[in-house]
Amino acid sequence: MRTAMSQVLLAAAPADALIDVPRHITVSGLAPGARVVLRARTVRGADVQWTAQAVFVADANGTVELTCDAPVEGAYAGVSAMGLIWSQTPADGKSRDVFPVPVTAPLVTTLEAIDPDGHVVASTTFAQRLAAEGVTRRDVRDNGLVGTLYLPPGAGPHPAVLILNGSGGGINEPRAALYASHGYAAFALGYFKAPGLSDYISNTPLEYFETAMQWLRETVKPAHDFVALSGQSRGGELVLLLGATFPDAVSAVIGYVPGAVVHSAQNAADPATGREGPTWLLRGESLPHLWENNRTATWTPFDEGPPPHRHARAILTALDDVDAVARARIRVENIRGPVMLLSAEDDGSWPSSRYSRMVTDTLAEVRHPHAVVHLDFAGAGHAIVFPYVPTTQLVYAHPVSGRISTGGGEPAANAHADERSWVGVLDFLAEAVAAKAAAAR
Repeated sequence: MRTAMSQVLLAAAPADALIDVPRHITVSGLAPGARVVLRARTVRGADVQWTAQAVFVADANGTVELTCDAPVEGAYAGVSAMGLIWSQTPADGKSRDVFPVPVTAPLVTTLEAIDPDGHVVASTTFAQRLAAEGVTRRDVRDNGLVGTLYLPPGAGPHPAVLILNGSGGGINEPRAALYASHGYAAFALGYFKAPGLSDYISNTPLEYFETAMQWLRETVKPAHDFVALSGQSRGGELVLLLGATFPDAVSAVIGYVPGAVVHSAQNAADPATGREGPTWLLRGESLPHLWENNRTATWTPFDEGPPPHRHARAILTALDDVDAVARARIRVENIRGPVMLLSAEDDGSWPSSRYSRMVTDTLAEVRHPHAVVHLDFAGAGHAIVFPYVPTTQLVYAHPVSGRISTGGGEPAANAHADERSWVGVLDFLAEAVAAKAAAAR
């Protein structure tokens, strides 16, 4: 928009689109070689303002384009079309809630161009949405299940995705809304720390998820009977485990920063059973886990020293007991569909790169007849989400244990992982659906 103060024009296009769409941000009408500050302000989560700003120098035409121009100083370095978004930090210095409340509402960012004297010479806004027009939301409290179902526009049928959170628990509505916006019937399922459920991950029965997959099939009647599983962290461990335990029910597996073994309850444990107690039950029996009868495991590298702590350091001690690893290993060779793994080389929570290689090595050994895709991101940490969200909050208090930890990585690498992983996931799902449809013909 042009202001009365100047002929400077600040534009962001498209002005209203899904959150995973990069914006073309330009400033024109500047003097050649002029310096200009660009500032982005977004209200996120519980009404907390997140901001970022950077200084740019106009080219010979008096223009700045974020798709090709790097800032000379500021919140991020290098060329990044959405750098003013992923480099945002919260005004309170601690918030981690980056998504809108409710999830169906847009995130609105105000962009301002500021001259060297501190005057705002132009401004504009753009909206990021998780839910496309026509996407519907429904709370689910059926058959003991607790979750939220997002459906794409139109009668369908649509292929389906079941979305599972990690050790923070809850219901991952943002990812479900975005999956639905790309044409998938998306069921975000809570399994602890959600209304009516336990506050802890301990002693969670796998039959609960079997019921969820059955309910999803009966409710949405997915195209080609396609039901994929998408899980993050402990959810990444879980989707591999479910694919191996209920192979006929799982069409494809997407594991974000997954584990390759069954773990104990760890930071999400019920205090009554402790962090070395079991997580998963099958037919009432606990599954063998990594910490069980482990001769080398110790929490000392995680517990000692000043925060933030890196949970991965304790996990690495447990992986030195090869017999315990063998007992706890998820039998991924039983999975009967394509598998995608997204891992981070600087994962502070657990060694997701190593775990993903364990899975791909096993699938290669058995000549897995379906696609196996592994994207491993250098410099990135545990929090791989999707474009374009802030990636600056690396230290956090665990939602259950309260331990001050770091997921690792650094903001630019995490932003790259967010962007590339989501492109990969959408391609993977499209190919998996096409393969399932071809097999059904």
